[in-house]
Amino acid sequence: MLQSDDFSYLDPARGFDGGVNAFYRLIYRTLVTKAPADADDPNAMVPDLAESLGEVSEDGLTWTYRLKEGVKFDDGSPITSADVKFGLSRTWDPEIGIGAPYLKQYVAAPKGYEGPYRSGDLETIETPDDRTVVFHLKAPFPEFDALLSMPSAVPFPEGSGAGDEFINDVIASGPYDLVNYTPGSVIELERNPEWDPETDDVRRALPDGWRFTIGLDGATIDERLLAGQGSDVNAISGKVQTATIARLQDPRYADRVIKEQSACLTYMGLNTTKGPLRDVRVRQALNYAVDKSSVLNATGGTQFATVASTILPESVTGHRDYDLYPSEGDAGDVEKARELLAEAGYPDGFPMTLDIRAQPVMQAQGEAVQQALARVGVDVSLNVIDVSTYYETIGTPSQQHDAAITGWCPDWNSSASTFIAPLFDGRQIAEKGNQNLSQLNDPAVNEAIDAARSMTDLDAANAAWGDLDERIMELAPFVPLNVENRIYLPGENVAGLAAPAGEIDYGIVGLKDPARG
Repeated sequence: MLQSDDFSYLDPARGFDGGVNAFYRLIYRTLVTKAPADADDPNAMVPDLAESLGEVSEDGLTWTYRLKEGVKFDDGSPITSADVKFGLSRTWDPEIGIGAPYLKQYVAAPKGYEGPYRSGDLETIETPDDRTVVFHLKAPFPEFDALLSMPSAVPFPEGSGAGDEFINDVIASGPYDLVNYTPGSVIELERNPEWDPETDDVRRALPDGWRFTIGLDGATIDERLLAGQGSDVNAISGKVQTATIARLQDPRYADRVIKEQSACLTYMGLNTTKGPLRDVRVRQALNYAVDKSSVLNATGGTQFATVASTILPESVTGHRDYDLYPSEGDAGDVEKARELLAEAGYPDGFPMTLDIRAQPVMQAQGEAVQQALARVGVDVSLNVIDVSTYYETIGTPSQQHDAAITGWCPDWNSSASTFIAPLFDGRQIAEKGNQNLSQLNDPAVNEAIDAARSMTDLDAANAAWGDLDERIMELAPFVPLNVENRIYLPGENVAGLAAPAGEIDYGIVGLKDPARG
């Protein structure tokens, strides 16, 4: 694997972004996980460490799982229900549990509970025997199986993982174990001999090992994959660079190019607690003023993305078409933006700071926004942040500026509950690991989120999410920019690469000829 940027964290209670989530699949297992990417329904939830999906009580408040026999950690010790409970309870630690927030939102933990290291046992997760785990929820949540596919639901041996123990090391439950990690440079994985493929219907784990080479320039990666020399015939990477797209029209690469429409939205979050951005008219003005066609060009054009006007991408169930801030050719409506700014008391605009990643495409997107907003007098300063610390920085409200360009991918595509709720539930605003970048805390929105995610009729729930999408955009807490298409060029000896919704499933990748490279 050739990549530019390091992963956020090896500790799954801390990491929570698409790249590292895909990596976790190689070294960790959870009670439930996504089906393989080449399954008939790659969005389906399937048992992993558990024998089956959860058994739910009639009132929807209790979910019970039973562990498979023969599942082990990398030291050969059996994975027990106590380990599942311990690993999941780490999510409540205020320093460690900065990743996926869902367990804290749905499991009925006592008020003030701060994880096993500080608060001890979590009584609302029961372990009546070594193989049975029982969860008690705050309210019915019919998608609880999907919640347990999140990296925060990885089991760990009782007492492990305190402080920074898992920053540079892991305790593996999946098919591979960490053999070498030099941050910013290399990650090497070798087969975990304690992983039993008879217990795992999801990961084929065909290669004997993996090497992640980190810190490479994106253009260099593309050149290596195009040339395909030596071991690079066995290499894969993330999406190709914008400048490479024209070269992929060469017939030599026709059978290697993979194009997938992602479920990921690129957006500009607007911090509703900052200065002029407290006024909804100002936020609406910015939605009118941004030239989305220019941002699309910075992203790589129509090959790489499509312009967005809604919160939910088309591939996420619950999406509904609408555009509250239309403009000719997606170039922005400058007059309407100026009118709203004048109404809000800012006829000459105002200064603001935009956080962006130190990555060429992201910086180009920031510059496109900067130029567009200058047309209405908004003077944008770009604050460039290193990619490896970007999510942590913008997810810390005390370090966050007026706005940030980032993206969001649903953790499961079959529902909008992992799209709208994490981004706009005001009760989930946190000092660290905050996903609600707009810091929107609107009681009506919070109430609508509760109503939608407690519906047992998922069709009705998805209709409710679609309605809420538009209601939130009336408040203009962010500017939807585009939905990515992701284009991959695996090495010519790579087999089985699939990336539905734009995320590679490492667990099914292999080689056509193991002797090559």
